[in-house]
Amino acid sequence: MPHINAAAALQISMLLFALPAQYFISQWYGTDSAERIQITERIIASWSISTRTYLSLDAWADRLKLWLSKTRNWYYGENKTRSGDNEAKPHSYFTESTHVHSPKPEYIKFRVGQVIIHRRFGYSGVIVGWDIKANTPEERLQPRYPPVKQDLKDTPHYRILINKANGFGKSTAYVPEEEITIIMGLEVYHPDMETYFSGYDGSKYIMQPWLKKLYPHD
Repeated sequence: MPHINAAAALQISMLLFALPAQYFISQWYGTDSAERIQITERIIASWSISTRTYLSLDAWADRLKLWLSKTRNWYYGENKTRSGDNEAKPHSYFTESTHVHSPKPEYIKFRVGQVIIHRRFGYSGVIVGWDIKANTPEERLQPRYPPVKQDLKDTPHYRILINKANGFGKSTAYVPEEEITIIMGLEVYHPDMETYFSGYDGSKYIMQPWLKKLYPHD
């Protein structure tokens, strides 16, 4: 008997689901073909996002790492806020240090919760943290920034949750300020959104209390 993996099982399920789904859509939305097409496209998009999110080992690994990171940040953020200790933990990289980012320098243009578009790669995402300059191990900075771009290391950097609807391979990014621009009215789909944010007001995402303590001026 041939072995059926998870992806093949999902494809078979989608094929079996297609006929009854088409029947119910036609019953619910009558003869309006445009509306039926829109509903069908939404169902296909939802299946596609679910496949990339829940059948990918990389996605589960990223989710676990972010959960561990946020649990650690919550614990240290609570303790540092109460004690008034604003010193960063050693060896905390990619905006993951748990010190309170205050005061906020005027040259930091963007805020946590804003939705961005990457100028070069075109993906969208939401800002979940920032550093006044690249806070990355030196061995990772060297190949990323060639000699002609070494000055970028000293510019603000942002941690991004990448919108899963883009179909981009990565789930997070750490980018310099010059590579992103703000976009309004676009919602982001990512399995960890509720960890960082409590809602969306149409222009930006509202930070969870633990995150607001780390970025009080955003």
